[in-house]
Order: sequence, then structure tokens, then C-alpha cells
Amino acid sequence: MFEASGIPVIFDVVCFVLVGLPFFILTPRHSPFKRGFFCNDESIRFPYKEDTISYQLLLGVMIPFTLIVLVCGEFISVYMCRVKNRSLRRKWMMCVYKAVGSAVFGAAASQSLTDIAKYSIGRLRPYFLAVCNPVWDQIDCKTGGYIENFTCTGNDFEVTEARLSFYSGHSSFSMYCMLFLSLYLQARMRSKWSRLLRPTLQFFLIATAVYVGLTRVSDYKHHWSDVCVGLLQGGLVAVFTVFCVSNFFSLPVEPVVSQAEEDPHSNLQENSNNSNHYCNTE
Repeated sequence: MFEASGIPVIFDVVCFVLVGLPFFILTPRHSPFKRGFFCNDESIRFPYKEDTISYQLLLGVMIPFTLIVLVCGEFISVYMCRVKNRSLRRKWMMCVYKAVGSAVFGAAASQSLTDIAKYSIGRLRPYFLAVCNPVWDQIDCKTGGYIENFTCTGNDFEVTEARLSFYSGHSSFSMYCMLFLSLYLQARMRSKWSRLLRPTLQFFLIATAVYVGLTRVSDYKHHWSDVCVGLLQGGLVAVFTVFCVSNFFSLPVEPVVSQAEEDPHSNLQENSNNSNHYCNTE
């Protein structure tokens, strides 16, 4: 049942939903593990600050930018292939579907992994005590023990958010998008004139992801270890998606339409022997 010619596009959509299921379930519930704290823990006593890069800004920039690069990149790749006996528009749409579909699949996996960690561990953010504002009169800090029974007087939503420190969702998502695009450029920009341009673009992409992660530390939203793990997880998912899902680095085939390519049911699971639709532009 897993042969490419027999799998409809709807199967890909089902896979997207299944991979993103933890994210769609955990985020609306907004109920992380209730972790206590030590009275002498200085790492959760930082003041509350506004985000340098809010989640809305991150999504509003990263998602359109990634889509624009993939759509334009696939058009250039298809155009330079000079595909025979097939309309350029249809070929381009198939290529965009595979590239964008792979990116969406990886993003769903990355966000699901992030939320599983956040809601299962419930690590306190550096500003936890600032928004919790516990009733200290009811807490015995003289013994220096672990405090589990305490009452927060702050806003319930903000207190819940302050329990979602590990690991950084900003870091994992930004690194996933930027490393995915860096590897995409590595696979597509093969001309001699791009030997310095390609690594330059890749440098700024990775630097952007690292900067986003660093702002989470300077804004007291995450501990440094949260950011490091987030960057690592996003990078690993990006590498997995590019090499195991997208087939960007598969050997190119001759730009001649085969009988298998005429099949209207195109999906992400096609074999690399007949599904790689890009030509070497060297």
C-alpha cells in the first residue's frame, strides 16, 4: 500500500495531521505539569520583560519568508530544467507541493516535539516568581526545602505560560526554518557563480535563528539550556526532513516525462529514482 502510484494526496494530509496532533491537542489545553521551586533558586527571580521577538512576529516573518523562498526556488529550478512535453505550470505546481509539503511536515513534527517537552516537564521560566507573586506568608522558606504547595496571586494565563520554559519554541522553530532553507539552498544553488553567495546566504539564515534564541535569554523568557536544546532539536528535525522526506539531494533525472510522471496523484512519498524533478544547473 506504500507504493507511490497508489497513494493519493489525501494520505499526505493525514500524515500532516497525525504528526501535528500533539501540538493541536496540548496547545489548546494549556495545562503543563505543576512543578515546585526552591526558595533559594535565583534562576527564577528575574523580572518580567516584553518579548524582543514575539511569537506572532516570528510566525508572521518566518512562515511567509520560507514559503516565498521555496515557491520562487522551485520555479527557477523547473524553468532551468527545460522540461519536455509537459506544461511548466503543472510541473511547477507539483514541485511546490512536494517542497512546501515537506517543510510543513517537518514544522509540524518540530512543534509537536516542542510541546510534548514543554507540557510534560513544566520547567519554570526565569521570570516565574515575578508573575506568580506567591503568598510568601504561607511558604516556609527557612528549611530551604522544595516548595510544592503555594498559591499564585498573578494572572492565571501568565502563570501557566511561566511553566513552559523547557525547551524554547522560538529557538526550535526558527532553527528548523532557517536550517531547512540553508539545506535547500545547498541542494538548489549549484552554479559556479553561487559558490560564495550560497554560504553567505546560509550564514545569515543560521545567524537569524541564533539571534532569535539569544533574545529569549536576554528577555528572561528561557534559561540558556532551553535555548540550546531548542536550537538542537530544530536543527535535527530540519536535517531529518531534508534528507529523509524531501529528497532534495537525490540524483537528478533526465528532464523527460515518463509514464509514471503523467500520473495525476503526486505525493511526498515518491521514489527518488523518478520523483526528483530538478536539474543540475552547473
